[in-house]
Amino acid sequence: MTSPVGLHRVVEPAGVLPQAAWRLDADPRIAPNEVRIRVERLNLDAASFRQLAQKHGGDGEKVRAEVLEIVSTRGKMQNPVTGSGGMLIGTVEEVGRRSPLGLAVGDRVATLVSLTLTPLTVLDGLARWDGRSEQVPCDGYAILFARSIAAVLPADLPAELALAVLDVCGAPALTARVVGEQVARRERAGDRSAVTVAVVGGAGKSGSLSLVAARRAGAARTVGVVPVEAERDALAAAGVASVVALADARDPVALSTAVTTALGGPADVTVVCVDVPGCEHGAVLATAEGGTVIFFSMATSFAAAALGAEGLAADVTMLVGNGFVPGHAELALGLVRSEPGVRALFESRLAAD
Repeated sequence: MTSPVGLHRVVEPAGVLPQAAWRLDADPRIAPNEVRIRVERLNLDAASFRQLAQKHGGDGEKVRAEVLEIVSTRGKMQNPVTGSGGMLIGTVEEVGRRSPLGLAVGDRVATLVSLTLTPLTVLDGLARWDGRSEQVPCDGYAILFARSIAAVLPADLPAELALAVLDVCGAPALTARVVGEQVARRERAGDRSAVTVAVVGGAGKSGSLSLVAARRAGAARTVGVVPVEAERDALAAAGVASVVALADARDPVALSTAVTTALGGPADVTVVCVDVPGCEHGAVLATAEGGTVIFFSMATSFAAAALGAEGLAADVTMLVGNGFVPGHAELALGLVRSEPGVRALFESRLAAD
């Protein structure tokens, strides 16, 4: 019997969902409710790529070899240290007769579900990848389940750009929802005070999109926090934040001071988009009482976040960005189309890779 969530693809341990499994069956023969994708490019998530690059001292050949080992051993791309994976683009090769995804053979798509639960086989040894960028040219195949999500790639954007945007499209969508709810709540209460937003890692992919999403949702003032001067200059030039602040997000006092100085007080909403661990306490400290912290980074320790908030006696709501909000793909692509500053940041990042 084939499961809509892919239970029939779990090899070990039995009884868990594909994301939690150690190994999946990546057999190319599809069940009636599955879809097979011919893969052309992977996008490793930022936290996973950073961990691999640091582990191997920037040696691209060793990074490439480890990614190949992970995929061949596990039947999916799931970094055993960070637990994260990424996503992919490719062309629909076969559609099961009972697949509910609405895809057709020949559709060029991006998967909007993590590689950590996607059965994957690499056929070319990643021969075209130097191991030094998050985007990975690849020939292989992947399997989508009945409960998977995929988006047909837009014709008006380069595939590499669309992949980079769709990889983080959950972040701006949830940011917009949370900020919009705070604005609406204050309006109903007759409170005219401004809603302020801090985005930690504001020059990155998810960070820059979250900044413009917050502004469009009604945030009166936003601050993008970055760790180095080059990112500060790039984010300031993009014009997507009210103000740009320089701080190491791993230093709680420095981060809190940077945010409160820039905004004239702690942020009502703090969005954490950095790909390094140790930023939880600073994010809590930078957030106003009754405010909300959204964690999008896969480097986040949720135990550290919860215990840190308790230790600081901080009355904040903490949300885990799960990557899915209805309409998230369309929203993120629309922001890149309509916000030249955001598009410039994405294109600069892709050029550097």
